[in-house]
Amino acid sequence: MSLLTLAAREDIPRLLPLIASSHAGQGLSTTEDDRRAALEALHDQDIQAAVWLIGPRRAPVGYVAVSFGFSLAQGGREATIDEIFVRQAVRGRGMGSQALQVLLPMLREMGVRAVHVTLPHAASRPATLLQRVGFTPRLDADLLSRAL
Repeated sequence: MSLLTLAAREDIPRLLPLIASSHAGQGLSTTEDDRRAALEALHDQDIQAAVWLIGPRRAPVGYVAVSFGFSLAQGGREATIDEIFVRQAVRGRGMGSQALQVLLPMLREMGVRAVHVTLPHAASRPATLLQRVGFTPRLDADLLSRAL
């Protein structure tokens, strides 16, 4: 079993409760219809993004959502981790760090030159997780980056 599985259309029902929990924890007021529409657009349209399930595909414990872009300054393709979430019940076991340690080499193989994450203010736990796997703050203290 791989720690990360690229989410497909049939994984939407498994992702929806995870995303709802993540958004509720961040104080976001997205609706289930909003979340479903975003996931369906990801699979139906030409959108440069992907979502990976963390843990077993049949019963994932989290997810990581990544969007792709291009940067002249970075010398090519770049990625932004839009969201990373691990269920409260299994946090602190290193699954988030392990997921990133699997994801970053995959992104490098896809030609990504740098990965960015924007954190909300006072997000110390995610910042610690990201710094543990090599992300460093940039000029804007809420933006962390890592060259690949």
